[in-house]
Amino acid sequence: MNPSLPVIDVSPLAAGASESGLAETVDEIAAACRDWGFFQVVGHDVSPELISRVWDETRRFFELPREEKRAIARSADNPRGYYDRELTKNVRDLKEVFDFGYMAHPELPEDHADKRTAVDGANQWPAGLPAFRSTMLDLFAGCERLGRQVFEGFCLGLGLPRDALHQHFEGHTSFVRLNYYPLEDPLAPEDAAGVTELGGMALQHHTDAGALTILLQDDVGGLQVYAGDEWLDVEPIERAFVVNIGDMTQVWSNDRYRAALHRVRPMMARARYSLPFFYNPSYGTDCAPLPTPDGAAPRYRPINWGEFRAARTAGDYADYGEEIQIEHFRIE
Repeated sequence: MNPSLPVIDVSPLAAGASESGLAETVDEIAAACRDWGFFQVVGHDVSPELISRVWDETRRFFELPREEKRAIARSADNPRGYYDRELTKNVRDLKEVFDFGYMAHPELPEDHADKRTAVDGANQWPAGLPAFRSTMLDLFAGCERLGRQVFEGFCLGLGLPRDALHQHFEGHTSFVRLNYYPLEDPLAPEDAAGVTELGGMALQHHTDAGALTILLQDDVGGLQVYAGDEWLDVEPIERAFVVNIGDMTQVWSNDRYRAALHRVRPMMARARYSLPFFYNPSYGTDCAPLPTPDGAAPRYRPINWGEFRAARTAGDYADYGEEIQIEHFRIE
């Protein structure tokens, strides 16, 4: 029998317990980050009612006619909206996506501080779903709160104050993605003929670029993590969130926490939905290894998150050769 991911009750984090009251939870998080890079969390404060609304609106969106979804298509100039031909590892994924961020509002003036233009673009919302925008922004708020709490657990597990990295998430650049994994290629044959071919997975193996990812998945399954020299299934747990370490946290931790490879198998019987929240620092953040208790030498040169994110995002749209990785910044 394959080992299963750790399942951690994070209610002490949500309740704002003292550092001494968090000891057991922090130890569990630190062990999961060292040994797996992945774990599942329960005991969070994202309500079952909100999760139910989110699933309803997600299904309604992807059931819209293709032309309605493509009316709010994202692009390299504005990577917020719908897309049906994303690349991972320079091959096309078998999925449709919808991306939005909280800080990017199209109604804001161009010179407003919250009008992101370098990578974020401006949110686009489907016109025919009146409850979609408010529901998704409620989800963002809940995941943002949970992400901050879990990241505090990360810091405590590294022997740092819980707020050690808060300053890097003021004006953070997080976003939510709605994923739909159909049984068949979402592109018509005439469209598929002119773009990159599908890969062997619904989502190719990769690590996430940012600080951490919080994922809500449905009951279909298909997500796998590479651990112990084998691919292990991440079994769905109702109302649990899957958490995984991102590249920037691996750098901050100086390899004490590891970003694990993960992928999604092709769907065989039922379509799958999943909703990752990517908790990312501000673009001006230079991520560099933090001091370790044993005084270990830094293993990475500083990485500017804005530049790293922009380079990784470009690979969503076209094959620009080797994808940028934190290994390119490793100190030999």
